[in-house]
Amino acid sequence: MTASPAPAAAALTTRAQEVSSRIVDDILTLVRQETSSYDLPGLAAGLDLLRELTVQRLGQPDHELRHPGGECGDTLTLTYAGTGTGAGTGAGHVLLVGHYDTVWPTGTLAGWEQPGPSDDGRDRLSGPGIFDMKTGLAQGIWALKLARESGAPVPTVTFLFNGDEEIGSLSSRPVIEEAAQKADVTLVLEPSAHGAVKTARKGTGIFQVTATGVEAHAGLAPQDGASAITALSEFVVAAAKVAAPDRGTTINTGLFRGGSAINVVAGQATAGVDIRVSSEAEQARVDEELDAIKVSDPRVHIEIDHAWNRPPMTLNAASAPLLALAREVALEQGRDSLPDTAVGGASDANFVAALGLPVLCGMGAVGDGAHAQGEFIYPDTVAAQTGLVAGLLGRLTRPLRG
Repeated sequence: MTASPAPAAAALTTRAQEVSSRIVDDILTLVRQETSSYDLPGLAAGLDLLRELTVQRLGQPDHELRHPGGECGDTLTLTYAGTGTGAGTGAGHVLLVGHYDTVWPTGTLAGWEQPGPSDDGRDRLSGPGIFDMKTGLAQGIWALKLARESGAPVPTVTFLFNGDEEIGSLSSRPVIEEAAQKADVTLVLEPSAHGAVKTARKGTGIFQVTATGVEAHAGLAPQDGASAITALSEFVVAAAKVAAPDRGTTINTGLFRGGSAINVVAGQATAGVDIRVSSEAEQARVDEELDAIKVSDPRVHIEIDHAWNRPPMTLNAASAPLLALAREVALEQGRDSLPDTAVGGASDANFVAALGLPVLCGMGAVGDGAHAQGEFIYPDTVAAQTGLVAGLLGRLTRPLRG
């Protein structure tokens, strides 16, 4: 790995500490604009606000493109040219990815309560989406701002803000994959795992299983019917046995619907199944074993929609040197270490890792409670996390690939 001369990460972190109150103000500005994944007007307003904030801190981008999301939030890319070696031709190019949509329905903010200090007395800030992941967005913007203001060379940086990550990145996935292939490295500004970066994530499947049986009167001619509910119940029990937690594979049927009336043998039933796997081999095994499940009544037809949403993410060969570089920056900051970890949730980093490209995830907030009422950040970590990304940008002024 080639690294360019860079300002000491400790100095960048000190500067981040000096402006940490302004970074927190920007975080709270983003949180106050609710951006539910299913509220298109709210998403549009949120993306406009995010663009405005980026331009306020960094000036007008050298290149900008807004990708319509259709039934999802739009995806925005903003590129700021670097000043590294051979800027414009051989300069390093870093992609910073962050989603602005949240899982919280519009209107949640009005009833949200702030938590008190943690058990060890540390202040906490809470709000819908503050941890996952509006803090990461603000920290990423400020990281580039501080790196540029240091006067040292910086790489070309493209911000990619997408509004559909929480529902599977349905429209933004091809944009993410294309942008990652044009960049040298990708940093995903998702929240950290208690300060650890995320180098492995499970792949996810959102399967819909449909059972089609034969309707009949439950009292007059039950023998003429073939219950879709009974058959689908057999299926989900068998599917649960396909799980292999020791191999990182979990299977959860979270939704089950069926039937038309209490006195009618059910002609149709559907189930929504959440599947998490740690490897492509497990993904293939799950597909094969679910397809092999048989139900007791041959008159019922089972159809499985194998909808794998994200591939598994592992620490690939391209990402390992990037992790090592991040750890060097953390040591310069004065940290004892920068741990990495595997987590069960998926993110847009899964797409990048599956392409064999260098990527680190979990470069954002330190806190807890993603997708839970009361999610929070520790504001005393904002400077260090911002300084970590800023310091890493200063070390990425030359391409790492090729």
